[in-house]
Amino acid sequence: MRSLMSLLLILCSSFLCNGSLFAQSTNAKSAAQKEVKVQPVSPHELSIADRVHVGQLPCELGASIRLTADANAPGYFNLQGKGYKYRMRPVATTTGAIRLEDEKAGAVWLQLANKSMLMDQKNGRRLADECAHPEQVAFAKDMKVNPPPALIDVNATSTQR
Repeated sequence: MRSLMSLLLILCSSFLCNGSLFAQSTNAKSAAQKEVKVQPVSPHELSIADRVHVGQLPCELGASIRLTADANAPGYFNLQGKGYKYRMRPVATTTGAIRLEDEKAGAVWLQLANKSMLMDQKNGRRLADECAHPEQVAFAKDMKVNPPPALIDVNATSTQR
């Protein structure tokens, strides 16, 4: 009877060990399947990424954004806020604004000289506005002291020549 109990105990423990190994290999496969293939970022897009302000950025109405560079994928950024998380990559613009997109989610991060904003293109609304890195805050203060010329003034001087 003891030998039968010992045999049963050995079989059970063997089964449990094999089961946990199976679970570990299944979890490893699931993790590998969840890895997203990263599209390479062009040299021009990398130059855009170099100018992105990262860190905890306060926004209007007490909101904040956390923007971090992805150490494993140069040029990519992780953006988190209350209720959302996006994986962004730089996109070239004709205006000079820095633009990051999560194409799949439809999220767009626009960084101007004096502020940044997060937009949800799928639903046509802003998720966060007036977000500012300390460099942007300083630029905005300087704009108040030394405002840029009005568009009318610029056009008037260019037509007088």
